[in-house]
Amino acid sequence: MAKDLVRTRHSITKFYGLKSQLQGVSLRMQTLKSTQAMADAMRGVTRAMASMNKQLNLPSLNNIMREFERQNEKMESTTEVMGDAIDDAMAADGEEEESEELVNQVLDELGCGLDASLVSAPTGGVKVAVVAERAEETPARVAEPMGADGGGGGGGGGGGSLDDDLQARLDNLKRG
Repeated sequence: MAKDLVRTRHSITKFYGLKSQLQGVSLRMQTLKSTQAMADAMRGVTRAMASMNKQLNLPSLNNIMREFERQNEKMESTTEVMGDAIDDAMAADGEEEESEELVNQVLDELGCGLDASLVSAPTGGVKVAVVAERAEETPARVAEPMGADGGGGGGGGGGGSLDDDLQARLDNLKRG
């Protein structure tokens, strides 16, 4: 009986070892099966991609996209023209005057009267003409001989403080 007990214990130990080896082989087979399934799936995807690449003609796709852009721009301009035409057709005669009055009313409420700011705006036409006239006379003054005071001969024609300022600048340039 002792021999049978020892043999049984060894057999049990061997069966546990065999069971572990069989489970290891089973796990390896499952891993191989998963790897094979992944390879098959990748093969199928590769075939599908190759088929799509054969069907996809890049130059024709570019042409289609260019034509789409052209037609889209044409449609946008047509829509804009039609919108303007509809707006013109639907506009009442007094709408423009009414909208101008509304804008003026809002500006008056804000204290930004458009007419008042235009009236108070400086007009530079006269001064610009004087400056341009003086600029034309300046080369003739440069050619004139300098007086004893080092100035370039003053005056001619009562231009005011703007002329005096320009003359002072010219004199500074001559000295420098």
